[in-house]
Amino acid sequence: MKKFSFFVLVLCFAAASCKMLPKPEEMKADIAGFELPRLPEEGKALVYVVRPNAVGGLIRFNVFIDDKLVDSEMGFTRGNQYIYFNLQPGPHTILSKAENWAEYPVNAEPGDIIFIEQVPAMGFVMARNSLRAIGDYAGKYHVKHLTPGTIKKLDK
Repeated sequence: MKKFSFFVLVLCFAAASCKMLPKPEEMKADIAGFELPRLPEEGKALVYVVRPNAVGGLIRFNVFIDDKLVDSEMGFTRGNQYIYFNLQPGPHTILSKAENWAEYPVNAEPGDIIFIEQVPAMGFVMARNSLRAIGDYAGKYHVKHLTPGTIKKLDK
């Protein structure tokens, strides 16, 4: 019976993480006329970190810039949330802390809007995560349909 319960739990987790997105044309139509809540400040880039999945939704995925120091934390997301922050031009590393540390390198240019997705996965003790870049229309689609997470700092 224990094996069956574990199998059902794994199946539910897998089904929850396979959320189907609309087709690109549908996403583009949905965001027509949508304005992002924030645009880049003069001479800076703006990063949106989205977490469009409820898997491990109660677990915080903390977001850092360039290192793992407390001073570098920009904020955190839970399931179906996003955060945003300004970034100075140049090479940076976006880091996300869950059960593991995930990293994604970016090269920010003034005026850029960069969308990064936190992808949750089942971990040993709690949810794990990975990061990946997503395109403009998918990023805007997620921001439109998600709620804001906790933003600790707007500038790095």
